[in-house]
Amino acid sequence: MSLLSQIKGQPILVTGAAGFIGFHLSRRLLAEGHVVVGLDNVNDYYDPRLKESRLDRLAPEATGQPDDAFTFIRGDLADRPAMRALFEKYKFPIVVNLAAQAGVRYSIENPESYIDANLVGFGNILEGCRHFGTQHLVYASSSSVYGANTTMPFSVNDPVNHPVSLYAASKKANELMAHTYSHLYSMPTTGLRFFTVYGPWGRPDMALYKFTKAILEGRPIDVYNNGVMQRDFTYIDDIIEGVVRVMDRKPAGDPDWSSDAPNPSTSRAPYKLYNIGNNQPVELMKLITTLEDAIGTKAEKNMMPMQPGDVHATWADVDDLIADTGFKPDTQIEVGVKNFVDWYRGYNGPA
Repeated sequence: MSLLSQIKGQPILVTGAAGFIGFHLSRRLLAEGHVVVGLDNVNDYYDPRLKESRLDRLAPEATGQPDDAFTFIRGDLADRPAMRALFEKYKFPIVVNLAAQAGVRYSIENPESYIDANLVGFGNILEGCRHFGTQHLVYASSSSVYGANTTMPFSVNDPVNHPVSLYAASKKANELMAHTYSHLYSMPTTGLRFFTVYGPWGRPDMALYKFTKAILEGRPIDVYNNGVMQRDFTYIDDIIEGVVRVMDRKPAGDPDWSSDAPNPSTSRAPYKLYNIGNNQPVELMKLITTLEDAIGTKAEKNMMPMQPGDVHATWADVDDLIADTGFKPDTQIEVGVKNFVDWYRGYNGPA
């Protein structure tokens, strides 16, 4: 019997439940009959009204689930006493940590928020899982950890020791912290390196949202590095399918792991890393053209230099994900962008 089947009726913790990925994951789990406790501090990194709108759609009357199927807790990962009390009360069998201070460029201006949320907060998650019997911790890492790596596609089997932003460094630190707990306490942990997630209910600080808003309002869009960039854009439904499949698969120690030639993605401890990406890098100008077609309007482009902390390209090697879960993300950019534009117009109005 799968882990998710075994724990049916027991609460699953989803941190960042008011966020883009956390909202979609919570909705998927509720639709499959699971009990979800959602945690989020609903901060103002971007418009909290969007976060509140997502939460409204997780309410029982919106999901058609029983009143106790979803419990929302407005709280902060960095609040150690509150986090301990939360874990003590619910004793979550599965925890999915999607709460974090996101954004590469923002980390240059506001480093303290990354230290609080991504390091102190993640430490509190690890301690809660350790002391209160969590069977599997799944947590969001990021493609940003590949930093100065240039070998493509990016593989979880390659070392990632040269981050180029504090955000990336904090995510790399999460992977190291998780491994320590897996090693010391035999605690199963799985890290997921997400690649440029997009889709309905997406974040306003991401390029697709910003481009769509600007084009519909008749404003120019800022195109960094003069458009000479590639991203492995990954549709939200593919991300959620990957997360759910990984949740159901507790890692076990790899008996063939060797300290003479250590594989960074696994260990003798119950620890694993996966990329979740579309395995199809898209030129930034291709994204813009696809968006123009979906909107029916040409964009005025403001060509800009490369920004600090950015990388030229991302491309996910998903061989391990396919081998272990049987799933390969495959939503085409034309489909995903159209779905996003349709949602945006419905949510914000046509212009």
